[in-house]
Amino acid sequence: MAENPYAAPRAHVEDAGTELQGEFVAEGRSLPAGRGWTWIAEGFSLFRRQPFAWILITVVFLVIAILVEVVPGVGHFAMLVLTPVFTGGIMLGCRQLDDGSEIGVGALFAGFSTNGGRLALLGVSSLLALLAIGLATGLVLGIGGALIGFGRHVNSIGPSILLLAILVVLALSLPVYMALWFAPALIVLNDLSLGDALTASFKGCLRN
Repeated sequence: MAENPYAAPRAHVEDAGTELQGEFVAEGRSLPAGRGWTWIAEGFSLFRRQPFAWILITVVFLVIAILVEVVPGVGHFAMLVLTPVFTGGIMLGCRQLDDGSEIGVGALFAGFSTNGGRLALLGVSSLLALLAIGLATGLVLGIGGALIGFGRHVNSIGPSILLLAILVVLALSLPVYMALWFAPALIVLNDLSLGDALTASFKGCLRN
């Protein structure tokens, strides 16, 4: 039988000696671009097993997000901290379905009882990273504003400063999101520490 070119590789010479937990490879694996479509198809197959449960979970999450976000002053920051906890619960729900079990809306809250502290710390880390990016961007814009205030070449300096600010945001945001992308799943499904999850997520993104 011909081998499926989009299947996850069973063995790699470059992965020899890497610690494995099930199919987890701590250093990440390089996969073909076509594997992305396979992941989408597999995700949709999980949705089709219990579509109404997933719709209910989505609605409940949106309601919670709206209620938290409207809290004056702290709502937006609180939601940034809580999002990885909810994401971890959703990952646990996906694993339940993949194992043949059924899920309910309670899956959304499973992250609070499974490594909830680490997931919340992940949220705090993402909040601090975003604040740092915001400060760096504000510093660039502030310096640009000062240059415009003391100079006469507003038309030439203004667009350049705006472009520089956009580049700063992109340069700082990309590694942050690479580290955050897989971290909730790695924490709840592979029981990794916060630091190990961030590192493994970054390496996995970097290799692909």
